[in-house]
Amino acid sequence: MHTPIKSWADVAPRLIDVASGRAPANMVIRQGQWVNVHTREVIPNTDIAIAEGRFAYCGPDATHCIGPDTQVIEANGRYILPGLCDGHMHIESGMLTTTQFARAVMPHGTTSMFTDPHEIANVMGLEGVRLMHDEALQQRINVFVQMPSCAPSAPGLENTGHELTPDDVIEAMQWPNIIGLGEMMNFPGVMNNDPKMLAEIAATQRAGKTVGGHYASPDLEGFRTYAAGGPADDHEGTCEADAIMRVRQGMRSMMRLGSAWYDIETQVTAVTEKGLDPRNFILCTDDSHSGTLINDGHMNRVVRHAIDCGLDPLIAIQMATINTATHFGLERELGSITPGRRADVILSSDLETLPIETVIARGQIVAQDGELLGEDAPFAWPTKARNSVNMGANKTAADFDIVAPEGANQVQARVIGVVENQAPTKALTATLSVEDGLAVSDEAQDVCQIALVERHRATGGVVNAFVSGFGYTGDCAVASTVAHDSHHMIVVGTSKTDMALAANRLHEVGGGVTVFKDGKELALVKLPIGGLMSDAPAHEVAAAADLMVAAMAECGCTLNNAYMQHSLLALVVIPELRISDVGLIDVTLFEETPLFLKDQ
Repeated sequence: MHTPIKSWADVAPRLIDVASGRAPANMVIRQGQWVNVHTREVIPNTDIAIAEGRFAYCGPDATHCIGPDTQVIEANGRYILPGLCDGHMHIESGMLTTTQFARAVMPHGTTSMFTDPHEIANVMGLEGVRLMHDEALQQRINVFVQMPSCAPSAPGLENTGHELTPDDVIEAMQWPNIIGLGEMMNFPGVMNNDPKMLAEIAATQRAGKTVGGHYASPDLEGFRTYAAGGPADDHEGTCEADAIMRVRQGMRSMMRLGSAWYDIETQVTAVTEKGLDPRNFILCTDDSHSGTLINDGHMNRVVRHAIDCGLDPLIAIQMATINTATHFGLERELGSITPGRRADVILSSDLETLPIETVIARGQIVAQDGELLGEDAPFAWPTKARNSVNMGANKTAADFDIVAPEGANQVQARVIGVVENQAPTKALTATLSVEDGLAVSDEAQDVCQIALVERHRATGGVVNAFVSGFGYTGDCAVASTVAHDSHHMIVVGTSKTDMALAANRLHEVGGGVTVFKDGKELALVKLPIGGLMSDAPAHEVAAAADLMVAAMAECGCTLNNAYMQHSLLALVVIPELRISDVGLIDVTLFEETPLFLKDQ
């Protein structure tokens, strides 16, 4: 385990002695271009001195800080910029444990993450949050944890493995690494004065910590009511009007680029064209799977994309550093290269393409030219976490039968419509045939089956419906125990036999993602921890995930990052239509809705 960073109060005399030249620094970075995010300027010919994991001196010449044992790094005119911060993300979406996720992102320049572990909370409750919290404390970079707010995310519309209570929130607010309350997804509850939701928000505010928001409705008039409930940020915006509404209501607009969410380009015009104050905007990823981390990057990818969308590079860097730190009350602790802050640094030769050449976290070099340096102690997840797929008896094809209304030759069915690169779905309808009393999918209309298999309490429950947008052809099925937010098992397929095979395979291995075609398994990503994460190295999980994506394509899918779309089909707090263990959910009305239209 690494040595935790000491507080400023503990090392202040040493920092002052180094800055004055009375004591040598541990490290000095010489002759770089200092990217100062407080003033939004680049200052040439700057030296940076580091002691006890914190910045001691930032100025034109740090020769007086160098002693015989000082490590000297020659910047040679490269840019010296703060380590990048991810203001809103879910580690579980990477299919990795916290340790493996941190190891994957350090070479990309991420040195701070603000993570909401509501995925593991839905499976393991407060115990799972505590495990994530404790593993976060073990990392060489800063991993702050938000206490999940909504498990279940929509009470009455889904059932989770465990339920969180206001008392759980009160307890967690006393833990040393809890930075605030995770995204308040139950926005109808907030808007209607739900006592539980307001109690959680109140407990967080009494603790002096930040309340995360999640308003997924396009109704901006309703957003004004939601803002009165206390959330301090929101990442669910998808257009310029969303971004403007959030900052006008005194909240931070978090603009995300994840593996499947491309919401920066459509919102950043609030800054680039409307001229709003950029200090109220934050860049984040929300959800990035392991393949994205290994192949494309993390927050460096987000910053580059924001620059490509028209942001000034210095503003984009502010949105991924000081803006995030300030929002969480950590401006004096991280987010900039200034005296007293944690020494989290990137050396880069270009601010627009942002090659990540050297990464320093808390005064230690952790990555060089894309290669991770140093080791990290493994974190021991208990056996209980590895036995979370409890779906009862194995499934048969008959479990996925969809019985049509008696006497019907065809049906008008509600269909979940997947929207590429966005979290919302569409509430579609389709005319489907009836064969032997069963409603069947229709490849010509790109309509296949979706099923939710209850996997927390072994009830044996299966809810069946239809989904469109994946483009699957032939006989195939994709199953996943990652199914935000309740994390039952989601199975999508054109063949009920393959759907049963896929579900049973995940039962056998303890969770993950699998793809079957013509009765044979094409790909498997094992996620034994909570059915959500693997403690294998990121490159191994990414390789398995790449095979999974390729297998989905072999089944006819052409969507970008279709796995992310698959994993959100049960997210009953984002419109318009979702599936849960309760049934088919109309998220615009927040109520269960029949699969078949009545007027047929």
